[in-house]
Parts: sequence; structure tokens; C-alpha cells
Amino acid sequence: MDKFIIHGQKILNGEIEVRGSKNAAGPILAATLLTDEECIIDNLPLVEDIVNIIEVLKSLGVKVEKLSERKIKVKADSLDVEKMDFDKISKTRISVLLFGSLLSRVKSFKIPPPGGDRIGVRPISVHLKALEQMGAKILRSSDFYQVDCQNLQGAEIILEEFSVTATETLMLAAVLAKGKTIIKGAACEPHVQDLGKMLLGMGAKIKGLGAHTIEIEGVEKLNGNNHSIIFDPIEAGTFIIAAVVSGGKVLVKNVDCSYLDLFLEKLKEIGVNFEKGKDCITVFNSPKLLSTKIQALPYPGFPTDLLPIIIPLLVKAEGKSLLHDPLYENRFNYVQELRKMGADVEVVDPHRAFVFGPKNLKGLTIESWDIRAGACLVIAGLMAEGKTTIENIFQIDRGYEKIEERLSQIGADIKRMKS
Repeated sequence: MDKFIIHGQKILNGEIEVRGSKNAAGPILAATLLTDEECIIDNLPLVEDIVNIIEVLKSLGVKVEKLSERKIKVKADSLDVEKMDFDKISKTRISVLLFGSLLSRVKSFKIPPPGGDRIGVRPISVHLKALEQMGAKILRSSDFYQVDCQNLQGAEIILEEFSVTATETLMLAAVLAKGKTIIKGAACEPHVQDLGKMLLGMGAKIKGLGAHTIEIEGVEKLNGNNHSIIFDPIEAGTFIIAAVVSGGKVLVKNVDCSYLDLFLEKLKEIGVNFEKGKDCITVFNSPKLLSTKIQALPYPGFPTDLLPIIIPLLVKAEGKSLLHDPLYENRFNYVQELRKMGADVEVVDPHRAFVFGPKNLKGLTIESWDIRAGACLVIAGLMAEGKTTIENIFQIDRGYEKIEERLSQIGADIKRMKS
């Protein structure tokens, strides 16, 4: 595994660009399987999870042509599910979306359990139960799921939780199902809305995007579409926090502030100095930081993916901060790495933690557990005195494109050491 070597306490200055959203790109690529016509997908993030999904599409017989660095042409005019790349599927959570899109094109297929982050129990039982309500038969063996369905039928589905991937999977399945599907308790995150825009552009009939009830009237056929993926609000939040802890002035470009309303309100409460611009945010030196309380909630609440990333900022803040993530019980599994560096973080239970500040961090060798924990540790390394080595950075590469090169361009001392 490659490593990051960071020499901390460098002041960051300059401009940094946010790339396309990984969380939006996965479902949109899955949507290209719903038509035999060409789809042009632009603003792709060049990260491991998306590379893996593209390789899965190729293994199914999908024609993928690179048009430019971040733009591809996809044509799924014929699918061979017998050649599905099980290894690539097992490396990313995004692959669960294939349940929805393949059911609309293929009557029977086998698929392994999806992979993903180690942030807690993330069963796909909600997804499967909902698909079974639409007529699918799904059997689990030790190594894979056997999925069979003659005809998908629209249904009224009440989700047990605001699950993003369950909502997206059902949207993918419902657009070609017979009759009307009503999804109650639907997630409405920006990337769910972006999938909806992609499907509408393909000729789907969808009402309620951005709300917790979505109505979909199935159509007989979908056409191709040209779609540009939204910029990543989680990556934007990551770069904003990195800029704050460095004490410099950084312009973060390609930011849709409307996707980060509560996050930005919390930054104000903490004492962060920033200014919104047109599709950008400028972060200024913020010498006085205060503690706060943050609870991760479904959109438009505080994003769960930004909860780990804001912890280094709270390590610098005066007082006791409370963090609560009711969604994932292992979201704080990386806290031990921050403690080694000198952070005073107390995990009260699997869902809550206290952060006591301000504390100074010292560099040492630590390990990345998942995508967002890895980003947290990168920020901690930027803050720390001395040298920080982050191992297992494959996890970071899954969600951030060449993060070390982009941070280096604004003054960070961070290098990749090849294994």
C-alpha cells in the first residue's frame, strides 16, 4: 500500500478546485445500463471507486469510450451478466446500485455482496425487501445473490430509513417498471437529485425530486442522455476545513453553497471566517475557534460524511464539542489514531463523542480506516507538528482524486510514497 508523508503546520494559500461528486457518479453510471442508446457522462471524478465501476460496466460488455480526461461515452446495447467482474464489485459500496439497473434489463443474474467503508453495519436488506415488493426474487448464498424477475411492477414502498442507496436503487428499478412506484421516506441528498435529473433527461417520469416522497411512472423505453455530474459538496467541505486549520487564505472553487447550508452555519458558529462567492468560498485566517454541538442528519441536515472531517477543526476549538452520528455505529473507529497524535477525544458510545480543545497534535504513523476518516487524518497531519505518515491510503484514493497533488499546489507539504 502507498503512504502519505506529511510535514505539518504549513500555511495554505491559493486556489483549489473541487472535482465531480463520487456519490453522484456511481448511480449515474449505473443508470447508463437502462438504455441501449449512447450516454455522454462529463465531470467524472477520477477516483478508485468510479474506476472500479467503469471496469464492472466493461466486464458486462458495455462499450466505454474516453472522450476527454473526465468525459466518457457509454453504450450498453448488449449485456453479458455471466462475465460480471465480481472482484471489482466487492471493492465498492456503489455496486449495490446494479441491483436496480440490471433488474430492468436482465431477467436473471448473480451478483456478489457490495464492498465499501468499515463504518458500521450497512445491510442491504432495505434495498432487497423493496425490490421484492416490486416482484424480484432474491436468494442469498455464501458468496453471491441470485436475482430473478420476469417483470418489475410498480409498488408503494415505505423505506425504514432515509437510505440514499436504497432510494437510488429503487429509482433505477422503477423507471422501467410497469405502473406507478411511490417511494416514501426517500432520501433527497444532492446526488439523489442528480440521478433524478439524469433519468429525467433519459425520458423517465419522476415527481418529487428533493422531497421525501418520490413518484415514478414507469415507461417502456429510455433514451440516451448527455449529463454533467455535480461537483462534490463533501470534497468542498474537506478543502474548506483544511484551509481553516492551516490559518491561510484559500479560494475553494466549484462549490454549490446551497448543498452545504447547515455545514456553513456550523462553521460560522465555530468562528470560521469565510465569504461566499459565485460557485466558490474564500476561507480566511480564523484565530478564535469555539466548541459546538453537531448531529449528523439526512439532507438537508449536517452530512454524515463531513462529521469525521470537522473533528480536527474542533480539536483546535476552545471548549467541549459534542458529535452525534445516529446513522453509523463505527463512524468514530479512527478516533484512536487522533488520540495517538494528542487529540483529546472521548467516545461516549458508538454514536457519540466529545472533543476537548484546544490541543496541539504531533505527527506519527497512523492508518486510514475509510474514505472520510482518511481525509480527517490528512487534515490532522496538516495541523500536526513534525512528520505524519498515513498508511492504507487506498481508502482515501477511493474518494479523493490525487488529494496530495492538489493540496501541495496551495502550500501543503504532502507526498505519496510508493509501496
